[in-house]
Amino acid sequence: MKKSIWIVFVLFLASCGQQPTSDDQNETAARAEDGGQSNVKDADSQPDVVDIALNSPDHSTLVSALKAAGYLDELSNAGPFTVFAPTNAAFDKLPAGTLDNLLKTENKDNLRNILEYHVYVGVLSENLIQDGMKLNQVNLDNVVLRKKDGKLTANDANVLGSARGTNGIVYVIDAVLLPPEK
Repeated sequence: MKKSIWIVFVLFLASCGQQPTSDDQNETAARAEDGGQSNVKDADSQPDVVDIALNSPDHSTLVSALKAAGYLDELSNAGPFTVFAPTNAAFDKLPAGTLDNLLKTENKDNLRNILEYHVYVGVLSENLIQDGMKLNQVNLDNVVLRKKDGKLTANDANVLGSARGTNGIVYVIDAVLLPPEK
C-alpha cells in the first residue's frame, strides 16, 4: 500500500513538471514510516485543533490522553470539529488515580469514550450557540450548552476561551466532561 501511495505521489509531481529531490523523497518516506497526519510537520500553515493543543502548555495532559487513545491523527484530519479541551487543572480535579487508570492499555476503550465525549463533528461558533442547546458528541451522548450573561458552559464546565483552527474550533474548559452512566 505504501509503495502505491509513493508511486502516485511521484507521478503527481512528475505531471506538475517537478521532480522530487532525494531530500524530499527521504523526508516523505520517513513521515510515512512514522505514522499518520499528526507526524507531518508544517510550520507554514495555520494550526489545526491538534496543533492548538500541542502548542498549549495548559493542555499537555489532554495531549497525553489523545496519544494514549490513538486520536491525534483523527483530529488532524479535515474535520470540521468542535473540541472541548480540558486544561491540565481540569484533569487534576478528577479523583486521585482516575487519569493514571484511564491511561492504562486495558482501559483504552473507556479513555476513548471520554475523549469522544469532548468532540462534536461540525464547527459551532459561539455566536451560533443558544442556551440549552444539545450537541450529539462523537460517542453519541449529548452535551448541553448554556449561555447566560455572556458566559458559556458545556454541561457543568466553564468555557475559558476559544481558538480557531483550520479544521475546527477549540473551546478551553475547566472540567473534564464525563459521559452519562449507561
